[in-house]
Amino acid sequence: MTDNTPSRRERILHALAEMLEQAPDARITTAALARSVGVTEAALYRHFPSKKKMFEGLIDFIEETVFTRCQLIQQEEDDARIRLRKLAQLVLVFARRNPGLCRVLTGDALVGEDAGLRQRASQFFERLETQARQVIKEGEIRQALRPRTSVSRTAEWYMSLIEGRIQRFARSSFQHTPDAHFDEFWDALALGIWRTAE
Repeated sequence: MTDNTPSRRERILHALAEMLEQAPDARITTAALARSVGVTEAALYRHFPSKKKMFEGLIDFIEETVFTRCQLIQQEEDDARIRLRKLAQLVLVFARRNPGLCRVLTGDALVGEDAGLRQRASQFFERLETQARQVIKEGEIRQALRPRTSVSRTAEWYMSLIEGRIQRFARSSFQHTPDAHFDEFWDALALGIWRTAE
């Protein structure tokens, strides 16, 4: 029989993500986090030597979850248009389901924390943009799809709109869900990505 009980480390990260969601204007202290988990601050530091490491643990979770699913999409779909659509939907649905983590990705929760954390969070979006660029390039080569502008500019525009929806979600205290009306959003976005056949 397998034990599915979350480890203490997982419970700490889960509590931190919940606090980021429930108290968007508050700065998270290790004392408050320890109270939320039901442990001492010393116990927190046995699992994470610093608050920076706790935030890095959240970023690791985001990257592992999203990029594992990105790989599956790449393996399952050959059509670049479907790949791009599914990648956008994956990121926006993940954002809706994890509001506290959106505050990490936007850098909002990292104000006043270690400066390297903001750079680490921005690398998540850079990595996504690299994936989008590869998909657009493959569509151009394998399917003779024609992006409206250069591959790099198209990927940049694609990511700007996705990041914008995540920013809006965080800024609205999670009222404006990032994947709302996704089909309409995607139809408009796709028009700006590919040229229609002439």
